[in-house]
Amino acid sequence: MRHSIRSLVALGCAAAFAGGVHAQQQPVTLKMQATWPSSLTLYDNFTFFADRVSKISGGTLKIDAMPAGQVVPAFEVLDATHKKVLDGAHSWSGYWVGKNKTAILMTGGPGGTFGMDMIDALGWMQNGGGLELAQEFFQKELKLNIQWFPILPSGPQAFGWFKRPIKNLADFKGMKCRQTGMAAEVFQRMGMQTVNMPGGEIIPSAQRGVIDCAEWVGGVEDLRLGFQNVWKYHYTPGVHENVTIGEIVLNGDVWKSLSPTHQEIIKSAANETFLVWWAKWQRQNADAIKELQEKHGVRILRTPPDILIEFLKTWDTIAKEEGAKNPFFKKVHDSQRAYASLVVPAKRFMFPPYSFVANYYWPEAQPGATKVSAKK
Repeated sequence: MRHSIRSLVALGCAAAFAGGVHAQQQPVTLKMQATWPSSLTLYDNFTFFADRVSKISGGTLKIDAMPAGQVVPAFEVLDATHKKVLDGAHSWSGYWVGKNKTAILMTGGPGGTFGMDMIDALGWMQNGGGLELAQEFFQKELKLNIQWFPILPSGPQAFGWFKRPIKNLADFKGMKCRQTGMAAEVFQRMGMQTVNMPGGEIIPSAQRGVIDCAEWVGGVEDLRLGFQNVWKYHYTPGVHENVTIGEIVLNGDVWKSLSPTHQEIIKSAANETFLVWWAKWQRQNADAIKELQEKHGVRILRTPPDILIEFLKTWDTIAKEEGAKNPFFKKVHDSQRAYASLVVPAKRFMFPPYSFVANYYWPEAQPGATKVSAKK
């Protein structure tokens, strides 16, 4: 009987310890701001992350997930995090190319990243040295006091929306279009006039006729933003943000002040958010394409191939030029190429092309048709 009591006491203590791990943590709330308005699915990614952090931590760690502009303007969240005006931010590294153009490579980069898809790009970050290069870039190259993590898969993105049809590369030369990141530089060299602005400013600018075309994301994101109420010509695919990945950044001192448990919770919640949100988003995109066509009369058209090829050629030229004068850009770009040189050929060997089985069950619409159709 004494042995049984001791066993029960021991088991009770163990259970109490296990159940009390969260209770021992001091409650912490981190104030973080996004670069997106609350109406977008990109912001949904942020709130999903905040919800998972709270639940996994048993409420001992909370994220106050604020939309764009609540504390600082959208494009100031990185500096605000560095200065501890914010504890952290939910954003996209392409916005920081004004500081150093290597920033665009932390999103995966334009041009399809040597043929990698989204999971390959994440693989480079997790298994090819990308995460380590990101910390080195922000902390040592930019000298910012932050910790960086990938969290937001939002590609492949559509080519964009236009006020009139485009048939080839010559058709969009001279058009004034909202673009951002280094993709804007590529399009400028291809003959487009580009304007950078936050997502919330695109539709008002389009309505006033300030811009003739715009790129945002595609699918459900563009539906929520309201492009269908301004323009009816939507072109896809694009190769400017084929594997684009968003980020969370935390102030370095704030990160170091967190317990090891809370740090691991943030990393795990970010990884979970990446996967779960991405899968949900693909279904939302499919629903949105159907709604854009059937309810709003949008013409969803294939991007002229000569535009995509010219984009890749121009990006390669610009990337080579940047690498020649920016050693860290070259270091990251070379790392991506080395990873892709192993993964992409192997994947092409092992995986059938997506179109192979897709076309068997869901043949593409005939040339000239705008409706995304499927065989019943």
